[in-house]
Amino acid sequence: MTEWEGGDTHRMSTRDTLQSFYNSLKPQKEWESFLADEMMFISNGKHIQGKEASIEGVRRFYSMVQSLEVKELLIEGEKASAIIRYALQSPKGQTFSSDVAEFFTVKNGQFVSFAIYFDSAPYP
Repeated sequence: MTEWEGGDTHRMSTRDTLQSFYNSLKPQKEWESFLADEMMFISNGKHIQGKEASIEGVRRFYSMVQSLEVKELLIEGEKASAIIRYALQSPKGQTFSSDVAEFFTVKNGQFVSFAIYFDSAPYP
């Protein structure tokens, strides 16, 4: 098992958790398991509390991910920030890319807070 494949989420470091999460986005397998039940999700200033509501908040975006590139990743204990370049395809077939700033707090292999900030102009 490589460091990107993860393993027992309760023993994973913050870095391992993030790497496993990004690997799960394409081909979209089980990314929801990285969200804690009590998670706070923030998207461009909009706050969403709880796992189920957060899943609904990001499902459409993650369904468009064709690939991603981790441009920067900074980790300090349970806190992490990342700059990610996503290659996306809309449901109508339009392709585009988006650079997204992401901020996490990780506990026991899950995100208890997850904030994303991006320029919405390229989105159809």
